[in-house]
Amino acid sequence: MSIVDLRSDTVTRPTPDMYEAMMNAPLGDDVLGDEPTVSELESLAAKMTVKEAALFVPSGTMGNQVAIATHTQPGQAIIVEQEAHVIYYEVGAPAVFANVLTWTLPSDKGVMDPADIEKRITSANLHTPGTSLICIEDTHNRAGGTIIPLDTIAEYRRIADKHGLKLHMDGARAFNAAVALGVPIGDVTRNVDTVSICLSKGLRSPVGSILCGPKEFIDRARIWRKRMGGGLRQSGVLAACGLVSLTKYVDRLADDHANAQRLAVEIGKLPGLHTDPANTPTNICLVGTDRPAVEWQAMLHGRDVWCFPVAENRIRLVTHADVDSTGVDRAIEVFTELAG
Repeated sequence: MSIVDLRSDTVTRPTPDMYEAMMNAPLGDDVLGDEPTVSELESLAAKMTVKEAALFVPSGTMGNQVAIATHTQPGQAIIVEQEAHVIYYEVGAPAVFANVLTWTLPSDKGVMDPADIEKRITSANLHTPGTSLICIEDTHNRAGGTIIPLDTIAEYRRIADKHGLKLHMDGARAFNAAVALGVPIGDVTRNVDTVSICLSKGLRSPVGSILCGPKEFIDRARIWRKRMGGGLRQSGVLAACGLVSLTKYVDRLADDHANAQRLAVEIGKLPGLHTDPANTPTNICLVGTDRPAVEWQAMLHGRDVWCFPVAENRIRLVTHADVDSTGVDRAIEVFTELAG
């Protein structure tokens, strides 16, 4: 029986049309500035996100860290939600690369209160670092794929402008937010200065993210990418997949959302397991467990259903194109048998 891999949407495999695009992609040297396929991807991403320019980077973490380093100066402070990917899963990179302090704030399901942000902003003086950047995450991984309302992002923009700050979005799954809201991606990203979007999650590319923002910012970000080891040569073989992702595989994210919702509804009916279908708007289903999450992980793994523990009593299930409705049926069946 095939494995139902719900650990993450990062496990998706390239599609046949991606392999074909890789074989036929015109190539150059991106570091030397003549990589036509990368340039095409960057132009398309910038247009879609309503930005002037874009930069292809190997990973979402690099996209975020290049953005933070480009926006800030050593010794400054940034404001980040306390369970954001930047805090939890990027191994202290803001301190290592940008040499900045992180002010972390609580949130309601991944959405920081604008009033809390404004209270946390500091001015540089003899004792305190000045705040220069606000980082938000949309959709929010550890909150369960939750979406920041568009009017809240607009309020973040107002606060940033009032205090002379920049606003960066970790938009690894921003296309999931756009599809769930039924709006173009540009509506999600237009009020932020910069956004980093993963191509290798639900959009199915094997590698890569795209950082979008003002041209002057992207010119400086290119230096930070090189400094971090992200300058690639014939990277058109990867960018070709990204072009397929952005032109063919955005709308189908709605299928992943429907599958995650079905998991939340059906698993939530089982004894000893707890879900919140009303707060499962995209492709991440969080499951509270009465037994330790690692025990559930082991039991599920033994039945070829793979998951990811995110807390002592919580596992995460992430739907994606490589798990169809039959795979979701199988996962629900295994959960039902193990909970009985």
